[in-house]
Amino acid sequence: MVEQSLWMRKVTADPGHSTWYVERFRSMARAGDDLAGEARLVDAMVPRGARILDAGCGPGRVGGALAAAGHDVVGVDGDPVLIEAAEQDYPGPRWLVGDLAELDLPARGLFQPFDAVVCAGNVLPFCAPGTRGEVLRRLHAHLVPGGRAAIGFGAGRGYEFPDFFADADAAGFVSDLTLSTWDLRPFTDDADFLVAVLRRP
Repeated sequence: MVEQSLWMRKVTADPGHSTWYVERFRSMARAGDDLAGEARLVDAMVPRGARILDAGCGPGRVGGALAAAGHDVVGVDGDPVLIEAAEQDYPGPRWLVGDLAELDLPARGLFQPFDAVVCAGNVLPFCAPGTRGEVLRRLHAHLVPGGRAAIGFGAGRGYEFPDFFADADAAGFVSDLTLSTWDLRPFTDDADFLVAVLRRP
């Protein structure tokens, strides 16, 4: 067993947290809020019918939008409550419970690598600090050569941007593009959010 993620530690301390999180996004969806910004960026990066891994998929809003756009989506999250919500709200993709630090989809019968990975919603800062480099290595290993990962998270969450880039480099990624938002605003030194598009050479 790997070190427990910060998300699952939060859930252990507050067993109702996952249900609150699911209802938060369901409420936003009912209100007509735009929940597909990350999916639009990833959709623009890949050909039609691409294989996409939603890493840390939560209740499925990003992977669900990508599946609706015609892509072959697999979502993985360590929280079974979130996976259950994804299955209910976004049928179609394959949703799996699993810690990203132990990600090994071939061992679960999914042998074909992915054209792209999306990792949205502050997933990496919620990983156990000692596992973040391993998570990036495993995401890299699940991509086709030339495949790309779009990873976004906020500043001030215990994972400094330079540390992330060092870990991504150590995992074998090349940085193709850095943005400060999912709607393509340029990254600046004082940005409080990072969207990094990384490539497996």
